[in-house]
Amino acid sequence: MINLDYAVVRFESSKPVTRGGLQPESPGGEGLLTVERVEATPEQAPDIRTAESVYAAAPVMPLRLVEPEDSTAEPSGEASTWGVHAVGADTSPFDGSGVTVAVLDTGIDSDHPAFASVEITQKDFTGEGDGDAHGHGTHCAGTILGADIEGLRIGVAPSVDRVLVGKVLGQRGGDTQSILDAMTWAVTEGAQVISMSLGIDFPGMVESLRGKGVPDRAATSMALAAYRDNVRIFDAITDLARLAGPFGHGAMIVAASGNESRRKPSPGADETYVLDAAPPATADGILSVGALSDQEGEYAIAPFSNANPDLSGPGVDIISAAAGGGLRALSGTSMATPHVAGVAALWAQKLQQDGALKVDTLKGALVERTEKTGLSYAEAGRGMAYAPQE
Repeated sequence: MINLDYAVVRFESSKPVTRGGLQPESPGGEGLLTVERVEATPEQAPDIRTAESVYAAAPVMPLRLVEPEDSTAEPSGEASTWGVHAVGADTSPFDGSGVTVAVLDTGIDSDHPAFASVEITQKDFTGEGDGDAHGHGTHCAGTILGADIEGLRIGVAPSVDRVLVGKVLGQRGGDTQSILDAMTWAVTEGAQVISMSLGIDFPGMVESLRGKGVPDRAATSMALAAYRDNVRIFDAITDLARLAGPFGHGAMIVAASGNESRRKPSPGADETYVLDAAPPATADGILSVGALSDQEGEYAIAPFSNANPDLSGPGVDIISAAAGGGLRALSGTSMATPHVAGVAALWAQKLQQDGALKVDTLKGALVERTEKTGLSYAEAGRGMAYAPQE
């Protein structure tokens, strides 16, 4: 029988622990949250899941970037990007001061001027070392907290004190073990907001199993089971992230809903279709983010944006930091997600000042204080994320 690698989430606590969260009398921060890798056959999986202190377990699956589309957009001469303006960051009295944000992505160009004033803590989960060979993580981080570049405000929360950069996708990709490790690290390091623009690579899992000699139908069936179990393990890790952070505050997680939909014909392809939001964004406790465009003052759903997100952000023609210096424009739910993460940082600052910062109150503020878009829930969720204005 074939062996698989399993990601095993453990939470060791002096208080009772059940699937679904710590018992009400158990405050967060009193347990040790860890993720380990165990090799086993599928038949041995039930024994792994029921072992002492194991909260959840799932086969390790490959990760993929939520790949953005290139854009030819250039600065318009305005003081802020259209995305910063659309989420109300340029009129908010909050700037992210006192907040720690984690970006789990392809890394960061730490020498870019956009990050000159923020404390950067990097950790590589790919084995390739720090840095950002792709540029995706640099662009996302710039949208969340980047300083002004060439007179243009690109960052929603430009005064964030500290950014935790977990490099989970490298030149050889990544896997669910690396993202679970990075999420655990971010929570332990005190992140209040975690931003992720990545997805589970189901076709890659099927190909991996085929490469180990598993027949096609069996490989598909095993990959489907792994996909299901990985949604559950992300449910578990976000549950613990909500409750088990330092001082019990935990971390709120936002993730891209995916770019797999084709809402209108594209060059060389007349077929149109709309897919639902994809994991890990669909896990309980994660806010999934769709992408919107600005059509002459009215919002429209981006043609690639997956359906049924929790809420949306600007995701088309987004100008932000380019790895190596300067600016570049990209489109994708990957670009919408850091706008929402930046707005979350502004709300976290406000709630922290009010003495009310907890994951549940932060999530509530984000989903209840959105700007209405005129779009359906299936298209844009609750609406456009919007910054606190007082």
